[in-house]
Amino acid sequence: MAFPPNYNQERNNRARDKQRKAIEKQNKRDEKSQNRKASDETAAQPAGETPDANKD
Repeated sequence: MAFPPNYNQERNNRARDKQRKAIEKQNKRDEKSQNRKASDETAAQPAGETPDANKD
């Protein structure tokens, strides 16, 4: 017997875990990016203005 009986199941579990970890890592990067962009936008505005004040 070359492989244990549940080798494919374990292999699929490892592949799913790897994909889940990659997705979580990308989500964390996206969240940090959004937070950074939001803080950059608020820092770029003059002190007395609000984001809605510029809409006409």
